[in-house]
Amino acid sequence: MSSTFARIVFGFTATFFAAFFIWPIFQILKGGFIDADGHFTLAYIGALLSDPTYLGGLRNSFLLACAATTLALLIALPLAFISDRFLYPGKTILGSLVLIPMILPPFVGAIGIKQIFGQYGALNALLVNLHLRPTGWTFDWFAANQFWGIAIVEALTLYPIIYLNAAAALANIDPAMEEAAENLGCTGFRRFWKITLPLINPGLFAGGTIVFIWAFTELGTPLIFDYAQVTSVQIYYGLKDIGGNPFPYALVAVMLVASISLYAIGKGLFGRSGHAMMAKATSSGGPRALTRGQGWLCTTLFAGVTFIAVLPHMGVVLVAFSKDWYGSVVPHNYTLDNFSIALGHDLTVPAIANSLKFASISTLIDIVLGIAIAYVVVRTKIRGRQILDFLSMLPLAVPGLVLAFGYLAMSQEGKFFEFLNPVRDPTILLIIAYSVRRLPYVVRSASAGFQQTSETLEEAAQNLGCPPLKSVIKITLPLIAANLIAGGLLAFAFAMLEVSDSLILAQKQVFYPITKAIMELFQLLGDGKFIASALGVWAMVFLGVTIVGMSLMLGKKLGAIFRV
Repeated sequence: MSSTFARIVFGFTATFFAAFFIWPIFQILKGGFIDADGHFTLAYIGALLSDPTYLGGLRNSFLLACAATTLALLIALPLAFISDRFLYPGKTILGSLVLIPMILPPFVGAIGIKQIFGQYGALNALLVNLHLRPTGWTFDWFAANQFWGIAIVEALTLYPIIYLNAAAALANIDPAMEEAAENLGCTGFRRFWKITLPLINPGLFAGGTIVFIWAFTELGTPLIFDYAQVTSVQIYYGLKDIGGNPFPYALVAVMLVASISLYAIGKGLFGRSGHAMMAKATSSGGPRALTRGQGWLCTTLFAGVTFIAVLPHMGVVLVAFSKDWYGSVVPHNYTLDNFSIALGHDLTVPAIANSLKFASISTLIDIVLGIAIAYVVVRTKIRGRQILDFLSMLPLAVPGLVLAFGYLAMSQEGKFFEFLNPVRDPTILLIIAYSVRRLPYVVRSASAGFQQTSETLEEAAQNLGCPPLKSVIKITLPLIAANLIAGGLLAFAFAMLEVSDSLILAQKQVFYPITKAIMELFQLLGDGKFIASALGVWAMVFLGVTIVGMSLMLGKKLGAIFRV
């Protein structure tokens, strides 16, 4: 029974991924490497790499990802180390607040950042009020260097992913190893560099890879900053020529190869590596108390980083509550009208309904498929199950922008999947895109649950006459319910706020999801920015409740969901 079920799951999953993961990627590669006569060619790639505009976009995207990942690492690693090793005032609440940046899509945070650091923003008004600059002085801080503005916004939004992985990795270290190094004279930073850092490298690289790929392919934030010199925006603007222009295909192909290569390097170097450790009971580890001054220093560091990280959120919230905000530190007039308009606007009401529909159906698919895949990978010995595991994790390495472009390419006129063309109705493609993109989170959560639950419980039920499948449903699934709920909530929340798929595939207003509606509202003149911010705040509240719920259920294990 178990073997038959495993083969059915393997066959269905392979078919699903072949149709909606491998095939769209093949269409991208075909468009970038096959000429009009059907012959393989490198001419498009060669022309692309010799064009200063496209080459500059690729360089900027790569450097932007490097900068954002480095900044996120510099923020996250010290915080994770302090949180794991020391006791300090407010540790519990500050450890929860560190997750706040995850409740805001980066491009929505960019709206708040522009309001604070813009030409007539809050910072300039503060400098004038403090008489540090003359009246009427203006300076657009991020427009002066859009590259670093985008890198900072993305780092402040994404560093919790590295923090969660680093905190989980640090919690798994046997303190006896560090104590042994200290007894041999290896202390302080040298001990961290020689002992601790190598032990947590897999966790750091897991989180870092996700952040790098995310920043490398981020579309919304550069659009908000009007920074077109990156590959993602060049692809977005090239969609109108997708039928006859090979350069968008070539661009996406290069981005795909770069992302997959990074994923493969990370998987090969760090994905399976690890250092065997004895149980933590071999030593009296755990966080240690600090002196009063040291404790408050740690508290100040955590609070300071959190304050800086929530600046985009504060900006969005203030814009959402304001009637107008121009040339002052804070708005002069406040209103709740933006929130009621955001929930009653002709553009937003259908968008909310669409997102709920798309995300709910995709999450249901992810839960059913994720449980089945995790069961086959963890509980069975079927040949090829590791391929199944690899396939289910691969969407983490393929950017949403690439996958959305592939769906668009495979559904063009004359193609086999022409009936799914999003120009007519993107519903099916959006549900599939959300499902494929978020499936790894559910598989990771379910796999962790199966690994932590003894198989002997199922065997005992089967010895009492309970069929294998029924024993899993009746015995194991209730025991891993917290893992499944956490993975499902994460899949649902991020599907609700998916950016790349929504911006590219939803081409008619009647099918706009929330993120597409926020982008369209922001670009409207008049009160569009305020309504967009109010809708962003509603999204923050929704995702915030989700993240808090998952954090309470999984604790430090939450970081395992964000691993490649």
